[in-house]
Amino acid sequence: MRGLILAVQFLTRLPTPQLADFKPEWLAASARWFPAVGVIVGALLLAALRLGSLADPWLAALLALLAWVMVTGGLHLDGLADLADALGAAHRSRERFFEVLKDPHLGSFGVLSLLLAVIAKLVLLMLIARQAGTAWGLLLVPAWARGFAVIWSATLPAIAPGSGERFAWRRDWAGMALNLAALLVLSAWLAPALLLAPLAGLAWRAFLQCRLGGMTGDCLGAGVELCEIAMLGLLLWRVPAPFGWLH
Repeated sequence: MRGLILAVQFLTRLPTPQLADFKPEWLAASARWFPAVGVIVGALLLAALRLGSLADPWLAALLALLAWVMVTGGLHLDGLADLADALGAAHRSRERFFEVLKDPHLGSFGVLSLLLAVIAKLVLLMLIARQAGTAWGLLLVPAWARGFAVIWSATLPAIAPGSGERFAWRRDWAGMALNLAALLVLSAWLAPALLLAPLAGLAWRAFLQCRLGGMTGDCLGAGVELCEIAMLGLLLWRVPAPFGWLH
């Protein structure tokens, strides 16, 4: 349970019991619980969406988006904005890329990326609220994205010091395989369209490998956001779930 508590503390703003002691290696080991934390986040999103759907799809989308940001504290949105600024200002200069990435100020590319990400999620959540049988996939969208982050950090070299690298030294292949199998089974049950979710994770990994040659913490956060948007889009592809009660 210690690993789960640390994962919840790292990835969300949810209240958790305080641990009496802490060792840095515990945080690295907690990465195997990231998809489970994603399911918790997804459950809160689903509850907010269902509540808002009693009135209007747009209200449902707004409540779900607000819950998403409040529960996570905008952790991954920050990474998306930082990476957008760095890529936009680098002009193929690696030194300039890292200089902008370290700059705490938000630039025009970062603002634009945040606006586009928030609008995309709001519209997609509204469409999901209007389409019967697709909302159950919200349980798994954050789980898949956080599982991807663990895989990226384990399979890509760190190119800058930061929080994203603290997991790379401990490659829990068994844990990653177990999480992948669980997500595939749950996707087949709840939202078959998400069986294509690994393609989004592979695409982002390929981009990081080809464009940057590795990853940073901001790269992981940006990937989580972009993959979540891609998976929300996948949910709109109507693939019948095997159990009618899900509709």
